[in-house]
Amino acid sequence: MFEVFEHTADLGIRARARSLEELFAEAARGLIAQLANLDAVQRVSEKSIELASDSLEYLLFDWLSELLYAFEESRLLLSEFDVQIKQTGEEFKLRAVARGEVADAARHELDHEVKAITYHGLLVEQQPGGDWLAEVIVDI
Repeated sequence: MFEVFEHTADLGIRARARSLEELFAEAARGLIAQLANLDAVQRVSEKSIELASDSLEYLLFDWLSELLYAFEESRLLLSEFDVQIKQTGEEFKLRAVARGEVADAARHELDHEVKAITYHGLLVEQQPGGDWLAEVIVDI
């Protein structure tokens, strides 16, 4: 589950999930939902993504930045995410397959122009009870 919250001139995305992999997928869905209606995106293209970082916060930042870059560079709207995250020593590794399609002006009503993912307020943490929470502010 993801939700959007107001943050000065920016926009916040808060995601909650039972697993870390679900959390990253929900945060991604939250980001793409700011660009276009997720329900209108068909899953006809596939993109593989591999990232590594020494913290979950920076991994989330890199993950969302990669998805935003795919949109900016190729107009690729990704809406379905199979995410795997493994920790090896001090490093977290993400491998994902994202599915979606190139934005089509006839079918996709584009919403916000997201300029960048920010480090401000970036949060990834496991809650009491085991669920995960992430928060990220995007520059619009």
